Amino acid sequence: MAEKKQCNYTSIGGSALIEGVMMRGSDKLAIACRRADGAIQMKIEPLDTQKKWYSKIPILRGILAFVSSLTVSYKCLMYSADVSMEGIEEPENPSKVDQFLEKLMGKTGMAILGGISMVLGLALSLFLFMYLPTLFTSWAMFWAPAPLKAVAEGLLKILIFLGYLLSVSLMPDMRRTFQYHGGEHKSIFCFEAGEELTTANTKKQKRLHPRCGTSFMFFTLLISIVFAMFIPWGNRLVRTFLKIIFIPLVMGIAYEFIRYAGKHDNLLTRILSAPGKWFQLITTKEPDEKQINVALCALKGVLNDYPLNKEFIVDEEGNYLKDKENENETEGPATAG
Repeated sequence: MAEKKQCNYTSIGGSALIEGVMMRGSDKLAIACRRADGAIQMKIEPLDTQKKWYSKIPILRGILAFVSSLTVSYKCLMYSADVSMEGIEEPENPSKVDQFLEKLMGKTGMAILGGISMVLGLALSLFLFMYLPTLFTSWAMFWAPAPLKAVAEGLLKILIFLGYLLSVSLMPDMRRTFQYHGGEHKSIFCFEAGEELTTANTKKQKRLHPRCGTSFMFFTLLISIVFAMFIPWGNRLVRTFLKIIFIPLVMGIAYEFIRYAGKHDNLLTRILSAPGKWFQLITTKEPDEKQINVALCALKGVLNDYPLNKEFIVDEEGNYLKDKENENETEGPATAG
């Protein structure tokens, strides 16, 4: 049994959602969310198991895997937002503001507004992490040689990233998401250790994982400093544009390191993984038992046999209770296979 768990060491990963956790295995994707009424709702979707043509091409596989992961994570996040509101009755009489917005915008207008918000968010991110460090460094360190300015620019980006994480960690809702993030890591560690997937066994595990997306983001920033050393400083807009062009390549290299670190535990990987784990001290928090149970349900979703492409309710141990469409009916629990 332990040998089987070792084989799954690098095949399962996940992410924290709104009041939930997503786990992705080799052939299934599982979502488990805590609803407002306290129930745990799950959904399992099969994955395409056919090997992609790019899966053995270093760097390129990282770029395409990142795009795929981003798409799936966004879809799961939107789903969890809906599920987290399950059990909350909508007010019979919406507020005048809600009525006005619905009448003014309609569903199509709200979708357009959401798209505009995403574009503005992306523009703000590019300004904060790409243009602002270049602007400040070129002004404050006009006297320095290009390599030194590139290092200073990169350190400023890391400080901005750190400040952003510290700021959002103060928000109660984000803190809960970070707790689910910690629960996701602990449950994976429990599985990789070959221990029984119980709340007690999971609670004692570490919450800082070498394959975390936070570590990936840190290494992306770190590698970007090296690339920035070779980009001319003559025109700030041109420099910013070239840095944006290099983002896919930088992410592909960062992916390869995270992939290597997830498979090897030696002095080199421990040293290079340390800064990313320090950042995880912010993005992961100690989960409570109920949050751990949600993470374990998601993990069991990719390990056990549950109904596919169907929403259903489970108990705190992940035992199947009933389909969501039949949740008003009274049925006895049935253990998942």
